[in-house]
Amino acid sequence: MDIFEEINIKGFVDEPIDPTLDLFEEIEKLKKEKNAVILAHYYQEPDIQDIADYIGDSLGLSQEAAKTDADIIVFAGVHFMAETAKILSPTKKVLLPDLKAGCSLSDSCPPHLFSKFKEKYPDHLVITYVNCSAELKALSDIVCTSSNAVQIVESLPKDQKIIFGPDRNLGTYVAKKTGRDLVLWNGACMVHEIFSMQRIAKLRAQHPEAKFIAHPECEDAILKTADYIGSTTGLLKYTMNSEAKEFIVATESGIIHQMEKANPGKVFIPAPPNNTCACNDCPHMKRNTLEKLYLCMKNELPEVSVPMDVIEKARLPIERMLEISARLGL
Repeated sequence: MDIFEEINIKGFVDEPIDPTLDLFEEIEKLKKEKNAVILAHYYQEPDIQDIADYIGDSLGLSQEAAKTDADIIVFAGVHFMAETAKILSPTKKVLLPDLKAGCSLSDSCPPHLFSKFKEKYPDHLVITYVNCSAELKALSDIVCTSSNAVQIVESLPKDQKIIFGPDRNLGTYVAKKTGRDLVLWNGACMVHEIFSMQRIAKLRAQHPEAKFIAHPECEDAILKTADYIGSTTGLLKYTMNSEAKEFIVATESGIIHQMEKANPGKVFIPAPPNNTCACNDCPHMKRNTLEKLYLCMKNELPEVSVPMDVIEKARLPIERMLEISARLGL
């Protein structure tokens, strides 16, 4: 079995690693040798966050990578994020430590079905959340993020009919904030859908001084009780600016690593899901490991590619969002 067959079967390069290797040191060497930049989403494991050149939300990371003169972008995240990096940096090689690192939200909106859905509303503008595939972006008029979705919708004429996808929870939140009647695609993120209202209420009773903060991908019942709602970056900034000493965090637990680093002495408690786990981890994000990151850089595989026609179509709604954001001073 050759290395490409291994990738097809396992989703990553699988080969023995010398246990005496200092992977942090080896990855730093490979970065210099290959002129590579490492991007890590907030939901990655702490070791990967600590070795990354940039840590953040998906679109922001792709924008940072596009500004660099790196030849290779290594995206420690999930597949749609690597696609976004390729859309913004089409001449750079984009690597993903594990090709099977997908996304339940992105997968909940197959482009061929969304295309048929879109045909039913020919007079509607399509706004899609950036957490979607390159093909879905190519079917969109404007892309948005969780931090600017409300402002993007508000920037459009009030009589403009809008399809919003793929996240119904974010769409419901945006509709409530803007008072607009949005046509929603019925998609969701598995991580943000399984928080237990009952267990959160119990946790808040045990920590009465704690601020409860939540990502807008959470269900409406969760958001109604939150002290603050924001993107992953927004949640991090809130903890840094707040005088509170305790926080219950309703999003993927990987962000807590950065919260603890930025806020020594403050306590962060992952909001409990409605299952037997102690915290709420994304199984797709956690497919990436330091070992896979090392092998990915060593072999320059697996590589994420996007057809050029899709890149060109997908870049336009991103550029429209950036134009609106610049105009609004976001």
